[in-house]
Amino acid sequence: MVKAGDSIPNVELFEKEPGNKVNLAEEFGSGNGLIIGVPAAFSPTCSDSHIPGYISHPKIKSAGKVFVVAVNDAFVMNAWGKTLDKDGSSGIRFLADPSGAFTRALDMEFNSAPLLGNNRSKRYAIVVEGGKIKSVHPEPDNVGVSVSGADKILG
Repeated sequence: MVKAGDSIPNVELFEKEPGNKVNLAEEFGSGNGLIIGVPAAFSPTCSDSHIPGYISHPKIKSAGKVFVVAVNDAFVMNAWGKTLDKDGSSGIRFLADPSGAFTRALDMEFNSAPLLGNNRSKRYAIVVEGGKIKSVHPEPDNVGVSVSGADKILG
């Protein structure tokens, strides 16, 4: 698993549509922010508490660049983002990792095929500072929200 001091994987993700590539290593450069990994867009915990907690958190605007990443396709992530943050006012960007390449590069993949149809991302939050990983907060059970929620990460 990635750890403090590691570089962000140089892997392409997708935003809004399959042709719109995003590379988080380039996006962060030497900047700060968060990468929030979730098992599935539109799933109950992801949609009801985990991501809404970030969207409504008073410190989200000062957190730097914030990205939500899931092993879903770009169309699903775009639709989910519009559902959770209708006007985009939080500034959070929703990125697709359709093949799971970014998730595997972080060593955050878990076997969820029996439940979700294919392997997915563990739930996590990664704090980025100066373009490097400052801290990693994976959920111990892969899917809960005990260490990766906005209240724990943003205070």
